[in-house]
Amino acid sequence: MKSQWPKSERPREKLLARGPAFLTDTELLAIFLSTGVRGIPVLQVAEELLATFGGVRGLLEADSRQVMNARGVGPARYAQLRAALEITERYLKAGFERGDAITDPDSTRRYLMTRLRGYSREVFACMYLDNQHRLIEYEELFFGTIDGASVHPREVVKRALGHNAAAVIFAHNHPSGIAEPSQADQRITERLKSSLLLVDIRVLDHMIVGDQEVMSFAERGLL
Repeated sequence: MKSQWPKSERPREKLLARGPAFLTDTELLAIFLSTGVRGIPVLQVAEELLATFGGVRGLLEADSRQVMNARGVGPARYAQLRAALEITERYLKAGFERGDAITDPDSTRRYLMTRLRGYSREVFACMYLDNQHRLIEYEELFFGTIDGASVHPREVVKRALGHNAAAVIFAHNHPSGIAEPSQADQRITERLKSSLLLVDIRVLDHMIVGDQEVMSFAERGLL
C-alpha cells in the first residue's frame, strides 16, 4: 500500500522534507507506529486509533489496558509511546529548570500547549517564578467544566506565597479550541493582578491555550 503513495506525500518523507509541523496527527502517529497490521495500512490504523480515543490527548491519557488492547498497539508500542511522551515533557521542562530566566514566549507557549491542550474541561494553571523569572513550579489549580473553571484569587495568593514567588504566569485552556479571551477571562485576570499586587507579586502574563495557538494577554496589551 505504501508504494502507491507519491514519495513526497509519505509521512516519513514528508516530515524530512517539510518538517513535523506540516503533518497531521494521523501522519505523525503513523510514523510512530511504522507498520500496519493484517494487511491494513498504517495510516488507517493511526486514523482508527485517534477516532477511538478522541485524538492524541485522549490516546495518551486513556487507560493503559485499553490502549494496549487496541488494534495496532500492544504492550511494546504502548511502552514506546509513553516513553516518547515522557521524553518530550522532560525536554520542555528542562528548558525552564536549567536556571535560565523565562524570556522566550514561544518556549512558554510550547510548554503550556503540551500541558493543557486537549483537556475536555477547563483547567487553570500557574507558573511560579523567582525574582529572576526562573521557574519554581508549575501547578494546575482549578478544574471546571467545558464552559469554565472557577478561579479563587485568595487561593492563588496563598499558593504563590507558599512557593515564595516573585512573579507568576497564568494559563488556562479553552476546550472549544479557540484561544480568544472572554470578558470573564479579562475580569478574573484583573482581580488576580490586583490581589497579587498587594503582596508584591507581579503578573507577567496570562496565556490561553487553544487547539492551534496560545494567546498572550501581555502581547495583546491586556495586562
